[in-house]
Amino acid sequence: MLNLPNILSCLRILLVPVLILFYFLPMPSASCWAALIFVIAAFTDWLDGYLARKWEQTSAFGAFLDPVADKLIVVMALIMVLFKSPDWYILIPVTLIIARELIVSALREWMAELGQRNAVKVSQMGKWKTTFQMLAIACLIYYKPLFGLPVFEIGVALLYAAAWLTIQSMYYYLLAAWPMMRNKG
Repeated sequence: MLNLPNILSCLRILLVPVLILFYFLPMPSASCWAALIFVIAAFTDWLDGYLARKWEQTSAFGAFLDPVADKLIVVMALIMVLFKSPDWYILIPVTLIIARELIVSALREWMAELGQRNAVKVSQMGKWKTTFQMLAIACLIYYKPLFGLPVFEIGVALLYAAAWLTIQSMYYYLLAAWPMMRNKG
């Protein structure tokens, strides 16, 4: 239970309050530090899964902990971004992404109870969704232009791409679960 992949997932959970603290610090470099913390958390998301598979350290606890850590850091980061930029064009993709996370998490739990966990396992589209989402959030947290690039605007564009992939991947998860939903009602 206490292996490096699970420790990395726990670290991601512990980074949530650190991220919040740095995001709201009243200093000019706060957004830079907060973005770096988020990037570290996003990297641990990739690394814990990679190590668990490579070292054959997958476990039921890890299968529970990893998505909780992922959803927690992403949802909190999206709420923080929305707090600082309370605009409709940020609210729409944030709402879609959070709603999808709740729906798919509940669907996975229900399918696991039916012994059909593999019917809704992570797909390649889900991995692309996560990649776009993490890049978007890092840009939105950083906020300021970098080397003349409009980082926030790039983040908004990536957030819309992530929202589109979010809706598509949710559709495929629901499609995969539909036969069980129809039969088990």
